Amino acid sequence: MAADQILFFLAAASLLALTPGPGMFYVGARTLSGGLGAGLSSTLGTGVGGLVHVLAGAFGVSALILASAEAFTAMKLLGGFYLVWLGWRSWREAGAALPLDAPLPALGLWRTFREGAVVEALNPKTALFFLAFLPQFVVLERGGVVEQFLLLGGICVALNTLVDAGVALAAGRLRGAFDQRGGLLRRMRQGSAAMIMALGLGVLLLRRPAA
Repeated sequence: MAADQILFFLAAASLLALTPGPGMFYVGARTLSGGLGAGLSSTLGTGVGGLVHVLAGAFGVSALILASAEAFTAMKLLGGFYLVWLGWRSWREAGAALPLDAPLPALGLWRTFREGAVVEALNPKTALFFLAFLPQFVVLERGGVVEQFLLLGGICVALNTLVDAGVALAAGRLRGAFDQRGGLLRRMRQGSAAMIMALGLGVLLLRRPAA
């Protein structure tokens, strides 16, 4: 791409990364539920899930899934119900009875990383985004279409991950302010669990774009 096209791509990708979306809300909810460590590991997980979509888009897998009503529905159901299940489990964990002033149990960094990766990898909206946005900046005359798609997609994932990390830091500070107020923190954890379930319902209601 020419220099002006590169600048335009970076500006557009940065703006889209800063626009609130499901991934941002998921990371924020995970941070409020499990703390800063859980939020940052979720951020890394969603970044890995985003790279899965970049690879799938570059090699045509995403296009095949979106072109098939059955495959799109299967992906939507898996991703949506997985989010609903995560939210329900988080709600139950947040409401568990604990001794007075006992610290809330950590979610585990590997668990939150794994869940973040699966959530993003099963999100059909991410596949739609990459297939709609990246081809506009691929220069066919230069060849190496797959390599261009991978590079541009990797830049988008990196920008999204940086923004999500900022969201995790902000949500971690908010959660830290309520660490000494157990009842309020528990309600906050339950609210974040409800947000995750709502994100799952949003995925389940997603419609495949018309051909």
